[in-house]
Amino acid sequence: MNAQLAAALAAEEAAIYAYGILGVRLTARGERTEARAAEAAHRARRDVLVTKLAALRASTAPAPAGYALPFEVTDRASALKLAIRVEDGVAQAWRAVLPVTEGGDRSTALSGLTDAAVRAARWRRLGAVTPATLAWPGRP
Repeated sequence: MNAQLAAALAAEEAAIYAYGILGVRLTARGERTEARAAEAAHRARRDVLVTKLAALRASTAPAPAGYALPFEVTDRASALKLAIRVEDGVAQAWRAVLPVTEGGDRSTALSGLTDAAVRAARWRRLGAVTPATLAWPGRP
């Protein structure tokens, strides 16, 4: 379970970094507000994971100072593309936590997966990407 939680933590930290980059490229006020809300949600989940991993006395790699983005973010379209990719990655990380947890921890993992899938669908809709939803969110 520790490895899956550590991977979810890494995905949340990467998402926080990505939203700092992509948020400035979004043009509509509502989009920027959505990006700030998404970043705040990822920060909250990161904090929950840090607390959980500390309680388990699990060690994790420190978050890097920066990340290599999969492509350059230069405009609204590339910012939306990155937001979709980030949320799909977070959903994938949380999906891996589901089979190794139960009770409240499983609820946390399901909530992380669901929230990321919903945000990805919103970004797809704003970017006119079809389909807007995936049949199996978080599936590699």
